[in-house]
Amino acid sequence: MSEPLRIGILGAARISGASLIGPARATGHRVVAVAARDRSRAEAYAAEHGVERVAGSYTELIADPEVEVVYNPLANGLHGPWNLAALAAGKHVLSEKPSASNAEEAAEVREAAAKAGTVFMEAFHYLFHPVTRRLHEVLASGEIGELRHVEAMVAIQAPPDSDPRWSLPLAGGAVMDLGCYSLHALRMLAPWAGGAPRLVSARGGERSENSEMGVPPDGVRGRAGAPGVDEWLDADLAFPGGATGSARCHMAYDRLEMSCRIIGSRGEVLAPNFVLPHTDDRVVVRTGDGERTERLGTRSSYTYQLEAFADGVRGGAPLPPDADDAVATMTLIDAAYRAAGFEPRPRVS
Repeated sequence: MSEPLRIGILGAARISGASLIGPARATGHRVVAVAARDRSRAEAYAAEHGVERVAGSYTELIADPEVEVVYNPLANGLHGPWNLAALAAGKHVLSEKPSASNAEEAAEVREAAAKAGTVFMEAFHYLFHPVTRRLHEVLASGEIGELRHVEAMVAIQAPPDSDPRWSLPLAGGAVMDLGCYSLHALRMLAPWAGGAPRLVSARGGERSENSEMGVPPDGVRGRAGAPGVDEWLDADLAFPGGATGSARCHMAYDRLEMSCRIIGSRGEVLAPNFVLPHTDDRVVVRTGDGERTERLGTRSSYTYQLEAFADGVRGGAPLPPDADDAVATMTLIDAAYRAAGFEPRPRVS
């Protein structure tokens, strides 16, 4: 193995245990520092997870010469500002998605990454797992014929009302938290679809005090509990080669659903949970010859991601979800918001 990465974590987010600390432990990389708004919280986090030391602030962590990689799992609205700060300090950055609050800010992050000459990657971890790779392999092989339609749905039960994902100033919303996966998954089919998809239409609904579970009936909106924040959004897309796509998300659904179904002229391939494939590693292929289920392994997609990121930092290996890709995704997110009657997410002032 090459020299371990020396990683610093911004914030004491619960997700970091699964998304970064566990994978770092599994692959031999070091988590050298963590910082949080509350130092005592950072100290407790460091003690729980075996982080080497605590930095007094985000700024102090970014300035630490021993920290070469900054992992940013902060609230969505804080991705852009702290990604920019880390890049300005010459650090490599692994940013939770989305990389910024809107496309304009994502473009600034891209420019900062180019100026820094360091590695920037948006953490679309699903892309590195064998489940997603197998979806692409089946499509590329011609087994299901030419691409005709793709459906991606990412939905969860509602987080608490106090969750920052319901905060407009912190760039919350269903598309930012969930729909970015659906849209990104469709964008990744461009090699077999004649190019990248374009948005055709979108519709969505605000977070409501009397929200219904499941997909709301057309035209029904309750009293806004989080004005301007999307509880659900459905987007229709079209590819240059003639295929169509549906990218859906819902942040107050009656169950967890994270499926991707690719339909071809001779069959289809389905991943029941493409976002968290380590919890359901099935890929189901259906053609005129019958149906089969393949199992691709329950090793964490986050571990595959950290390995790929380390290869990019240490060996210069190309990383698909780079800063250019992040701008393309945010441009599509902004377009979906506008088409559904929302404004793109504001930057943190």
